[in-house]
Amino acid sequence: MKRKTRQEILDLYFLDARSRLIDLAAFLDRVERASGPDDFRLKTFRKALHELSGAKKQRARRVLLAFSDPTRHPIPVATTKAACGAWPDAR
Repeated sequence: MKRKTRQEILDLYFLDARSRLIDLAAFLDRVERASGPDDFRLKTFRKALHELSGAKKQRARRVLLAFSDPTRHPIPVATTKAACGAWPDAR
């Protein structure tokens, strides 16, 4: 399969990416207007956003790792019934 050119990728995906970026900006605007302290999810979200402006290679991998639990062993007992989308002990 032939690799797409940069122009072809832009033609195919730009409007979708633009829309998602606007959604992220709106989400951050809502969070900033709200009262209360940041929690680990917002801190992790900001860390992941920072990864987008960093080195050019493997951005998706670095963003995913920003949200991931880096530990190697499972916890003995789950403390919640649902996933929260970010590792609570992120530094």
